[in-house]
Amino acid sequence: MSEKGGVLMSTLKQFASQIAIKQILTYIGKDPMNNLSKIIPLAKKVAKNERDTKVLEGIEKAQRDPNNPWMKLLDNFFKNVNENMQKKFIQNFFLNSVVFWESRRKELQEKYGIGSIPWTILIDPTSRCNLKCTGCWAAEYNKTDELDYDTIDRIITEGKELGIYMYIYSGGEPTVRMKDLIKLAEKHNDCFFTCFTNGTLITEEVAKELARVGNFAPGFSIEGFEEATDFRRGKGTYNKIIRGMEYLKKEGVMFGASACYHHYNYKDIGSEEFIDFLIEMGTYFMWLFTYIPIGKDADVDLCCRADEREYMYHKIRGYRKNKSLFTMDFWNDGEYVNGCIAGGRNYFHINANGDVEPCAFVHYSDVNIKDVSLKEALKSPLFKAYQENQPFNCNHLRPCPILDNPEMIKKMVEETKAESTQPLDKEPAGALTEKCTPIAEDWAYNADNLWEESHPCTCKKECGATCTCD
Repeated sequence: MSEKGGVLMSTLKQFASQIAIKQILTYIGKDPMNNLSKIIPLAKKVAKNERDTKVLEGIEKAQRDPNNPWMKLLDNFFKNVNENMQKKFIQNFFLNSVVFWESRRKELQEKYGIGSIPWTILIDPTSRCNLKCTGCWAAEYNKTDELDYDTIDRIITEGKELGIYMYIYSGGEPTVRMKDLIKLAEKHNDCFFTCFTNGTLITEEVAKELARVGNFAPGFSIEGFEEATDFRRGKGTYNKIIRGMEYLKKEGVMFGASACYHHYNYKDIGSEEFIDFLIEMGTYFMWLFTYIPIGKDADVDLCCRADEREYMYHKIRGYRKNKSLFTMDFWNDGEYVNGCIAGGRNYFHINANGDVEPCAFVHYSDVNIKDVSLKEALKSPLFKAYQENQPFNCNHLRPCPILDNPEMIKKMVEETKAESTQPLDKEPAGALTEKCTPIAEDWAYNADNLWEESHPCTCKKECGATCTCD
């Protein structure tokens, strides 16, 4: 085919995709569940890769089972989320952020000479917080740091040039800057936003604003029921979270939960009672983290023991078969993303001082976003080291360079001469490695047994773990 013919074909395909998208959005306002059989074929026309096609085929198959949890989740979404947010979620999140990002990623990486363009960026608008939670990963940041509006706006603008349309806020407490975040959501109306929030500042007025913009779905940090949540976050926090959830549900705003499981609350978070409670409250997604001992004085006793982490592994996978809640466990789900997603591979973190970090839990950096463009930041030596060493373990149930392979964080930080971004506690990478090594060794035995059960290996590579064979 000639070059002109190729351009014409590409233009025609793009036009057909736009027509399909318009039809999909029209069906959303007209009984979408009953029109699902029409929406999926249209979505297939837009899908650009095998992964998205498989997801759509899975939904087609699920339609035949009225008890399928994913169909219940879709039904809840179309019945209870306001139409404005439904359309923004499908256009901005599913299409702009997932489908089109995946199809353009390789092309843009080659164009700009970037090793990897991430799917999302985690940004701290502020380090200020109205709570003082035990074991907070951001506790050692300077509490007066803030990224001004123009800097955040520039990050998002430059991100869109790279095909990034998904942005997550953390902190500090990001809703301290809610007016700015709403303003950014309005300006970048083609993006989708979420945040990790303690939920205490989600008022009725905030809920109405989120319903109006339609492209911002908060994630409430919750540690289980009242006793477990208030144990780390302070008395009365749980009740404020519940009130915030109720405000959002009333306005038809989609929201999620973020749960950090540790030695003292893992059974609460992993209980069927808690999962059912979140669904009843109107929660659509749940991020799961395990406690990481960041900082010299971090309480290592909070870390999960190997059997506790395995408990969560089995529980969450079980709930995916029968609970209408989308769950992601960032430490136990490495096999679905081939290991660690940090260091710009699928995401990275910019703290409130502008330090560009591989991960929210990796407080080391060799570049600041105030000094460079986003494209330059993604070429940092520390990010290159991450990408060259990923996956950090051929057992993807041991994905993390801190908690599962702690020798790797020391190696990468020292080789790139990255510096600590914790002004209150400049913890050397070697000290972090020493602290996490016993935890990693404890988990390795369980993780290798679990991995071997589902990924039998014949080569037994000398990487310290069982693995799938090439």
